This record gives sequence, C-alpha cells and structure tokens, in this order.
Amino acid sequence: MHYLDVKNMLCPIPVIRLSEMVNKLNTGDIIHMTATDKGVLQDIPAWCKVHGNKVVKIEENKSDINIIVEIK
Repeated sequence: MHYLDVKNMLCPIPVIRLSEMVNKLNTGDIIHMTATDKGVLQDIPAWCKVHGNKVVKIEENKSDINIIVEIK
C-alpha cells in the first residue's frame, strides 16, 4: 500500500498529487490518501471514474478524510 498525505491542501492539489502518484505506480496498487479538504469527497471519485481507477473506501472522521484508491 502506498500513502499520500494531502492534509491542509486545497483543491485541486489533492487530485494533482494523486494523479502524479498514480503515474508512478502499477495496476493493482493501492493508495491510501489522507486529506482535510472536504472537496475530495466529490473530486476523487469523479477523477477515478474519468481515469478508470476505483475508490475502494471513503471514511470521514472529525479531523480528516481517508480514501482508498485502487489503480486499474
């Protein structure tokens, strides 16, 4: 599993950082992204849909948002 910390970064930076990481990884790899910008709740699933990747899980708690993405 690969970890991507985009806490305290505002849109569009979390999507840009995810895209950069995906370009360096392989099909089947998993990324665990941690963010604080609530925009990722819509932006990351939309980005994954456009680029053919899969959101495995989204979990929101008091301090941050955790998103698990599988590279397809």
